[in-house]
Amino acid sequence: MQIQLNTDHNVDHTDGLASHVQKVVEHELARFSARISRVEVHITDENGGKAGPDDKRCVMEARIEHHEPTAVTEHASSVHQAIDGAAGKLARAVEHVLAKADSRKPH
Repeated sequence: MQIQLNTDHNVDHTDGLASHVQKVVEHELARFSARISRVEVHITDENGGKAGPDDKRCVMEARIEHHEPTAVTEHASSVHQAIDGAAGKLARAVEHVLAKADSRKPH
């Protein structure tokens, strides 16, 4: 499973941030890793340099084998909270897509 991180010009794309994203996504999606080819992570600060509640946004999109891409969005007051929340949402969304597909298979 490849993990691709993208940030806007208001979010520092540091090695620490990339490491955090890698760790969180791999942990949340580990049980699905054989069926996911890529996860794209987009992090933005919607207010730029100004502080504000829930102004950090993390969008994650999973490319699941034989399925349309699945995407989720999380808003939070910090980048790390947005990443953690989006990863949890993505895991639930992937689980739903795969459970639905697996239930359709003939036994």
